[in-house]
Amino acid sequence: MNKRFLTMLLLAFLIGMLSGCDREEPEEKGPQFGIKPTSEDLPVYDLAVHPLHNPTKLMQAYQPLIDFLNSRLQGARLSLETSRNYAFFEEKYQARRPEFLLPNPWQTLQAMKAGYSVIAMAGDPRDFKGIFVVRRDSNLSRPADLKGKTVSYPSPTALAACIMPQYFLHKHGIDVNKDIENRYVGSQESAIMNAYLGQTAVGATWPPPWRAFQNEHPQQAAEMKLIWETEYLVNNSVMVRNDLPAEVREQVRKLLLGLDGIMEGKSILAAMETARFLPATDEDYDVVRRYVASFEREVRPVVENDDK
Repeated sequence: MNKRFLTMLLLAFLIGMLSGCDREEPEEKGPQFGIKPTSEDLPVYDLAVHPLHNPTKLMQAYQPLIDFLNSRLQGARLSLETSRNYAFFEEKYQARRPEFLLPNPWQTLQAMKAGYSVIAMAGDPRDFKGIFVVRRDSNLSRPADLKGKTVSYPSPTALAACIMPQYFLHKHGIDVNKDIENRYVGSQESAIMNAYLGQTAVGATWPPPWRAFQNEHPQQAAEMKLIWETEYLVNNSVMVRNDLPAEVREQVRKLLLGLDGIMEGKSILAAMETARFLPATDEDYDVVRRYVASFEREVRPVVENDDK
């Protein structure tokens, strides 16, 4: 039994564990992913980040941001909240539980319906695009070669990592409802790993998780390559619930927008694979509304029986 076979066997086991964790089951009661500030004298508001990574990795990437904000906020503290997969995250803002959100652009539109509004954009718009990754020994060269094959995505509601890739395939002559098998595997890492292990022909993701995979798994990443990419749109948003005190909202907004101007902030942004936070409002996401409307008209509903 050679070393490569053992490595592949171990990775197959790990991806099975990842996929198992991403099944849409009720979240267990008990320890929550997050670090609650210890002060009992100040209100604590939750910042829920959509599943860019698995909960442990997301905590490692975003807790320094929470610590930075808490060291400067007056009259309030923040706590980081992660979610196992997209469905659990979406349930949270639909129930209006977190005070702050960092959702993808499609989720931004849905959260507006629940009473949240945009205060910033998280990252350069040019970084928000879908990408397709394959093994280096793949014989795929054009989208038409995907017919009869399987593509892995984190979730049907992942805008950059599913909706935009499926629209790209549609525009290149692929009927994504008939010509290929779409496999929704729960997380960005799983989408990439499915392609690495040969369980799917292609993994759809977007640049930050792909960069993180390259940094954390250089040996596996060296056996893969980026084959196609979509156009870019607008990046993830930062949103606040409409009943939050205006002074807290404004403090958080200003602190986020100033992060890239200080050394500590640049280090925090690098860990999150985010270039900077930019000023933004609800109106900046109208382009997403038009994009999704076209996608749903030509390809499929983002969510079955969604009330718009």
